[in-house]
Amino acid sequence: MVQKRRRIAVVDRDSCNPKKCGRECIKYCPRVRAGEKETIRLEDGFLIIDEDLCVGCGICVKRCPFSAISVVNLPAPVEGEEIHRYGPNGFVLYRLPLVRRGSVVGLVGPNGVGKTTVVRILSGDLRPNLGAVGTDEEGEPDWEEILDRFGGSELQDYLRRLSRGEVRVVRKPERIDLIPKVVRGTVREALEGADETGRVDEAASVLGLEGLMDRMVGDLSGGELQRVALAAAYSKDADVYFFDEPCNYLDVYQRIRASKLIRRLPEMGAAVLVVEHDLAMLDYMSDLIHVLYGRPGVFGIVSFPHGVGEGINIFLEGYVPEDNVRFREDSIMFLSRAGGGEPVGEVLTSFTELRFSYDGGFELSVGPGELREGEVVAALGPNGIGKTTFVRLLAGELRPAEGEISSGGLKIAYKPQHVRSDYGGTVAELIRSAVGANFSSSFFRVEVIRRLGLEGLMDRMVGDLSGGELQRVALASVLGMEADLYLIDEPSAFLDVEMRMAAAKAIRRRVEGERKAALVVEHDIVTIEALASRVMVFRGVPGVRGEASGPIDMGKGMNDFLRDVGITIRRDPESGRPKVNKPGSKLDQEARRSGRYYS
Repeated sequence: MVQKRRRIAVVDRDSCNPKKCGRECIKYCPRVRAGEKETIRLEDGFLIIDEDLCVGCGICVKRCPFSAISVVNLPAPVEGEEIHRYGPNGFVLYRLPLVRRGSVVGLVGPNGVGKTTVVRILSGDLRPNLGAVGTDEEGEPDWEEILDRFGGSELQDYLRRLSRGEVRVVRKPERIDLIPKVVRGTVREALEGADETGRVDEAASVLGLEGLMDRMVGDLSGGELQRVALAAAYSKDADVYFFDEPCNYLDVYQRIRASKLIRRLPEMGAAVLVVEHDLAMLDYMSDLIHVLYGRPGVFGIVSFPHGVGEGINIFLEGYVPEDNVRFREDSIMFLSRAGGGEPVGEVLTSFTELRFSYDGGFELSVGPGELREGEVVAALGPNGIGKTTFVRLLAGELRPAEGEISSGGLKIAYKPQHVRSDYGGTVAELIRSAVGANFSSSFFRVEVIRRLGLEGLMDRMVGDLSGGELQRVALASVLGMEADLYLIDEPSAFLDVEMRMAAAKAIRRRVEGERKAALVVEHDIVTIEALASRVMVFRGVPGVRGEASGPIDMGKGMNDFLRDVGITIRRDPESGRPKVNKPGSKLDQEARRSGRYYS
C-alpha cells in the first residue's frame, strides 16, 4: 500500500488567471468561506495556497477553468529530500541521480517530472534551494548547507567540485532546431570550431557526416543537425557529458551509431548522463538507470540507481519497490510478434509495382502489396530512403510515374512528419475543426483525447505548445477523422515512453475491429513492437534511390531489417520488451550464427 504524507499544492502560473475566472477557487474554498482567509490568497497577482492548512478537498481544482491547480498527496519516503522548488506552490524535485566517472547513467521517465531540472542542477546552471523558497537569494541555502545535505554520498564530492568551478561540463541540447540561429557557416567550420580534443574526425566518421562537411548549418535537416550536435559535444574536453534526447530525428541506423559514440566517452574516464525515451537505445548505451516518476508539472522523484534491465523494468511495471510507490496503474507489457501469421482482414487498398522519381534524381520503387482491414503496417528504413514519399503517394499528394494504387474512393487521413504550430486558435478549436461531430463522441473522448492526455490542453493556444504537445494534438486530430486509411508519419517524435505506448494503443484501437487500416512510419523499435501487425522494409542509398517490397510478416520483416542495421534482439523475461544485444556478446554471436536477429 502506498504511504502518504503532507499534501502539496502546485499552481501553474502560466495558466492561472485570477481576474479572468473571478477567483472562484478562492471563493469556494471551505476554509476561506469559514473565515480562514490564509488558506488561499493572492500575492502580487498570483495564487498562493497554504499547504499546511489545505485539507485537500479538491474544490479549487474543480472550480479552476484553466486546469492550473493541482493538489496531491506526496509519497512518504521522500520527506525531507527536497532538492529544488520553483517558487511558492511551484514544481518540486526530490533527489538527484548519480554522476559516476566511467559510466553512462540513463534517466527514464515521463515529460514534466524534472529531467531538465536535474540536468540544470548537475551542470551548474541552477543552484538547488533544497525546497526553501525565499523572496531573494538570502532566503535560500548556501553551498555549505547544500553539501551537508549530501554528506557521505557520491554526490557530495561532485557537488563540491561543481561549486568550486572544478568540473567541466558539456551539454548536448534537446532543442537542436535552434542550432542554426546561433551557429553560422559550414558544418566543417562549426565542428572545427568546437573541437578541443582532436576527436572531431572520429565523430564525423562514426556518425556518417563526411558528406555533409561543406553544407551550410542552416540548410541541414533535423537528423543532420542532431548528428552535428552529437559530434560537437563528443569533441569537447569535459569531465561530464549530458546528452538530452540524442536519438530524436535519427533513424535506427543512426541511433546505433550515436549510442556507440556515446559509449566511447566513459571508456576515456568521463561521466555521462543520458535522457532518452527510446528504451531499446537507452538499454543499449547505459550502465545504470534512474527512474523519474511523480506528477508532471507538480513534482518529480528520482529513484535510487538500478542496473539497466532492472531499472527499465521498474519503469515499465510502474512500481518502485524501495519507495513502495506505484506511480502508474497499469504495467506496460510487450507481446512478441515474431511468430507472424497471415493477415485475416479484407483487402482495403492495394497497389501494383510503383515507381516514382523527383527532379533532383531520387528514385523510389515499391513492390506490389495491399493493406488490410484491422492492421497497422510499419514502414522501416533509414532516413532519406523514400518512406515519406511512399506515404505521400498513398495520400494522393504525389502520383507514381508507373503503377497504380487501387483506393476505390477510400477516405484517407494523413499526419505528416513535420507538425505545424501556426494555427491561430486553441487546441479545442483545432481538433474540432479537424474531426467535426466526432469531437463529442464518447469513443473519441476516451480512446483518443483522454488516452493522449489532452484534457488539460484544450484551452491552450496551439502556438504556445511544446513539440510533444503538438505531436499529441496532431495525432488526435487525425485519429478523430472519419477515414478508412490512416497514414501517420513518425508519431513517437518528441513523446516520452508512456505517451508513445499510449499513442500506439490509440492507433491500434482506431483500426482494429473497425474495418480500417493504418500505415505508420516509425524508428523506435519498442514503439514498432507495440504498433505493427506487418512491416515494409525500405532499402537502398539514402537520397539516391530507395526500394521496398509490399507488407510482409512481422517476424521475417524485422529479421531482415535488423540484419541490415547490424544488431540482434532478445526478449526481457519479465516484460517481454525487445533488448538490443551488446555487439560481440555471447547472445549476439549466437543470434547471428542462427540467423535469428529478431526473436
